[in-house]
Amino acid sequence: MSRLAVVGALLALSATSAEAAPPADLDARMGEVLAATNTPGAALAIVENGVVTASRGYGVAQLDGNRKVGEHTLFAIGSTGKAITAAAIATLVDQGKLGWDDKVVDHLPDFQMYDPWVTREMTIRDLLVHRSGLGRGAGDLLFVPRTDLSRAESVRRLRHLKPATSFRSGYAYDNVLYMVLGEVIRAKTGQTWEDYTQDKVLRAAGMRDAVTDEARRFARDDRAFPHGRMSGSVRGVGDLRRLDERSATLAPNVAPAGGVSASAADLGRWLQVQLGQGKTPDGGRVYSEAAAWQMWTPQVVVPIRRQPAPITATTPLFHNYALGWNVRDYRGQMVIYHFGTVPGFKSVVVLLPLKNVGFALALNSEEDSAVQGMMYELLDHYLDAPKANWPQAFMTLEAKQRAQAVEQMEKVAAAPAKVGPSLSLDRYAGRFADPWFGPITVRAENGQLMLDFKKEHPGVTGRLEHFQYDTFVTRWQDPTIEPAYVTFVLGPTGKVDRITMRAVSPMAGFSYDYQDLAFTPITPAKP
Repeated sequence: MSRLAVVGALLALSATSAEAAPPADLDARMGEVLAATNTPGAALAIVENGVVTASRGYGVAQLDGNRKVGEHTLFAIGSTGKAITAAAIATLVDQGKLGWDDKVVDHLPDFQMYDPWVTREMTIRDLLVHRSGLGRGAGDLLFVPRTDLSRAESVRRLRHLKPATSFRSGYAYDNVLYMVLGEVIRAKTGQTWEDYTQDKVLRAAGMRDAVTDEARRFARDDRAFPHGRMSGSVRGVGDLRRLDERSATLAPNVAPAGGVSASAADLGRWLQVQLGQGKTPDGGRVYSEAAAWQMWTPQVVVPIRRQPAPITATTPLFHNYALGWNVRDYRGQMVIYHFGTVPGFKSVVVLLPLKNVGFALALNSEEDSAVQGMMYELLDHYLDAPKANWPQAFMTLEAKQRAQAVEQMEKVAAAPAKVGPSLSLDRYAGRFADPWFGPITVRAENGQLMLDFKKEHPGVTGRLEHFQYDTFVTRWQDPTIEPAYVTFVLGPTGKVDRITMRAVSPMAGFSYDYQDLAFTPITPAKP
């Protein structure tokens, strides 16, 4: 039996699901979790047997503000939107404009990966499932930190990203190939991903608040603002504060990977469409039932590692990635889900097809313990499992991990070799470029080195503080950007041959793939 048939058989079993209801103490519990994690606000939606049984806002839209989060308050939902891009592709499959296994080059003739064979063989399905051979998060610096780089140019630069493994040999999460899907949609419809997805997916699903671009988002007064802990040596440590939303907002070039913003009301409609296999509550259709099964069918095995205490019970027996969705087990049930993370926001969308239940949660903070904790509390509720304080369990683990990261960083920072720099500061200065990232400028100014990405990343400028030898540490003007070690590699003549980078924090997100950069001189440094 094919994987598609297996999913279809499982869905058929859910036709007569048991009665369900949200936890009686849901509102009180949400209040407790937000208070414990110091999260300003949240949006929550629950669908049971096709009916929205919860569509609520909690808390406030921003710290020190009095605008309450309501059912229609917009939250950035990050990578949970990958399933929305998959649905947009599904509509084109339904229209006969492309197929899941079409070669990408048949629709984007200029598309090119590093390996010519991979270029020829890459399919639409491959773009969706993280098996390209690129390393985890490869190329994310094309949009992190924020950039003015166009989507078309970002896709063009993929030809310079070297693979980490062979094609289709395994799973490694990426965002950049969803940019390619955005360009496929433009090529097949003549519309941008933003406009096509807004009309053919969000509005077709009845998601009346949801938007696909920042202009529409910023035009809404009823929106949540991003928050993060930025005052400590490791991101996630220190006092919570509101972030600048325009610098924190995901860059437009990568919006197909996570640029949707939605409300609790929208998330309820999205859950109804998902559990209805593409059918809307009023009898319409966003995509076909066949496409729904395709999007839920496992494609790539995700490696499993045993989770540490106190969250060991969350370790799955199987874990796969489908078309914009994770598929795994929990307490003997199939769970289809996806997390979302963008600066200042966290989210999750969860489906229990055999129970005909789904729920979604979005926060205007980066508190992963609240999102994962409430996810497992709700899973336990709908699977009739004993109650457990999952948010506290995740908070305990995160506190331990952050303390270890801080200790590790402090140990490294406390004992640098008191050697270097080898050159006078002006001899490090010059213009450099990486083939896929683009140009940077290093300049000597007022007795210190400055690193500037401003040509394609406006506002991304930092001071280089000497660490040891010919390695410096960035002190970015924008504190939301992860600090990096910057190492100048000198040639035999004493000039800079190349510059490499690496994240300082051991807990830096994988999108800060500094380690993949290798800048070489565009013009020689001053003699």
